[in-house]
Amino acid sequence: MSEIHPTAIIGKNAELGVNNKIGPYVIIEDGVKIGSHNTIMAGAYICVGTEIGNYNEIHMRTVIGHTPQDTAYKGEPTYTKIGHHNKIREFVTIHRGTKPGTSTVLGDSNFLMAYCHVAHNCTLGNNIIMVNQASLTGHCMVEDSAFLSGMTGFHQFTRIGRLSMVSALSACNKDIPPFLTCGGRPGVVLGMNVVGLRRAGFPPPIRDEIKQAYKLLYRSGLNVTQAVEEMKKNLKCAEVKHLISFIEASERGILDGASGEEEETLKPRKSKIKKISASLT
Repeated sequence: MSEIHPTAIIGKNAELGVNNKIGPYVIIEDGVKIGSHNTIMAGAYICVGTEIGNYNEIHMRTVIGHTPQDTAYKGEPTYTKIGHHNKIREFVTIHRGTKPGTSTVLGDSNFLMAYCHVAHNCTLGNNIIMVNQASLTGHCMVEDSAFLSGMTGFHQFTRIGRLSMVSALSACNKDIPPFLTCGGRPGVVLGMNVVGLRRAGFPPPIRDEIKQAYKLLYRSGLNVTQAVEEMKKNLKCAEVKHLISFIEASERGILDGASGEEEETLKPRKSKIKKISASLT
């Protein structure tokens, strides 16, 4: 049996599994499907068209499956699909799809911290961390184990690669390749996600091939097409093959690299400072 607070409102035809804990003033709309062993805390709002798996923690005032913030939405049935073992903290918003029959999808074992936003038709994999106020616009795709730091923003249709890391306050308008770090406004690639790769258990030979791929892309002077061709010739691990596939599938293009004179693009370049100083004299 589930433990449901008397002030909670459960809609018609809603399906609940076993051993769920539904807190005070939770609203679950008509037809929502919720698995087993979930905890849904006070004031959370689960909207029509939502399916939630097992062992999720949904914290206070979270809104899941509300109508998309898209002027193209005409009220047709669309969906939100949440997997298992996710932690969704206070005031997170996850909106359902826009076009009829489409879905916003969140996989398994993700951690969305307070005030994060996942817009319509986003697809998130597994083991992703979104820090406070990280926001995904419509149709973004996030691969497994990506780390999105606080107050980051992403252009519509942006793809964020596996085990990539985005630094706080960044804004990215192109695809972020797997296994790399990026930051700035606009975001640029800063290097390899060395710590993330080590923590994920990647052995030195694999890390070395990823490092070679990074250097070909961002430190060799080759354009992207040429760098990919060199990777295909000389690098054989599955991770580099995934990186190549990610790049070749990119429609927006991948992020540029940081110039050699700077480590973090949140700071103005020296050349810009000189121009500003000259204009003031």
